[in-house]
Amino acid sequence: MKLIAFLLPQFHVIPENSLWWGDGFTEWTNTRKAVPLYSGHQQPKEPLEQYYYDLTNAAARNWQAEVAKAYGIYGFCYYHYWFKGKLLLEQPLKHIMTSGKPDFPFCLSWANESWTRKWDGGEHEVLIRQEYGDEQDWENHFYELLDAFKDKRYIRIGNKPLFIIYRPGNIPRCEEMLQFWNTLALQNGLDGIYFVRTLGGFDIPGQGGFDANVEFEPHYTFAHGNTERLWNYMIIDGQEHLVFDYDQVWLSILSRSPHRNGGKIFPGAYVNWDNTPRLGKRGQSCIGASPHKFGWYLTKQIQRARTLYQSEFLFINAWNEWAEGAFLEPDQQHRFRYLEEVKKALEQTGSLSSVHSGARQPVFTPDE
Repeated sequence: MKLIAFLLPQFHVIPENSLWWGDGFTEWTNTRKAVPLYSGHQQPKEPLEQYYYDLTNAAARNWQAEVAKAYGIYGFCYYHYWFKGKLLLEQPLKHIMTSGKPDFPFCLSWANESWTRKWDGGEHEVLIRQEYGDEQDWENHFYELLDAFKDKRYIRIGNKPLFIIYRPGNIPRCEEMLQFWNTLALQNGLDGIYFVRTLGGFDIPGQGGFDANVEFEPHYTFAHGNTERLWNYMIIDGQEHLVFDYDQVWLSILSRSPHRNGGKIFPGAYVNWDNTPRLGKRGQSCIGASPHKFGWYLTKQIQRARTLYQSEFLFINAWNEWAEGAFLEPDQQHRFRYLEEVKKALEQTGSLSSVHSGARQPVFTPDE
């Protein structure tokens, strides 16, 4: 079983974020300022030994890969941001490409949403709008990605680079664009592109051209699970705050049968969820999460991935979504326990690959 963890690159300063959110803004800005909203609400989340890394630093990227490999993560799925010719947060991947390090599998997910002040991908208070253009823009976008697709570390299926699109329903001529890209891929020595549609917290369109789907959790279950049992409201300073039960979400995930009419599905898993560092009381938080529970549920999902989904991949949300409470990276509260549960789940299901089984547990010296 190959576990792939989504990885957010927004841990370095860019001019646009400094303009929109204040000088020096990174994802750590929201993480640091978070406060508990109710009894038992654990905020702020603090990285182990206060390691507030910068992903333009090679030591940070190498440390992430070393830790992930040691605990059985197969690869990272980096979020990719393209706005009709404009790249954002591209520097970590650029450094990975030019340096050849870390030697760790990766793929990309195009997070094709507008950026807004509400962090919701909507159409109000837009900071930069997601637009799609025509064939010329598609061609420019393809050639921006071609070096990554050809990189020996890039994750492939059937010798095709795996590329995820987060919101394909937002793309007006999506199927045409995918066909166009496949033609360019063949012209450039690839066997095509393995396109994967995200199943998330939104309507799922019936576009063609996709080879598979990925369940993005917990959002897919929020939108398509048994929601009556998941949610409760708290009134905090006169405002409703949405909370959900960790176990109920996971039980909903584990009771789901994959819909075969949409093609191949890669199952998902989630570590935890709490986006109050970004949204405050307007956000959602989770009650009842723990490393032990996560390990138990992950073990079940790995078994389902193999038998029910017949999938070699399982995608985890996430490696480092600190401002959404979804992270495997070690923190001050739990240290390496979530990662230890990942490795235990792989061992218990006979899924720990030979590539990772001999990896040494890293000493915590990330800045070396």
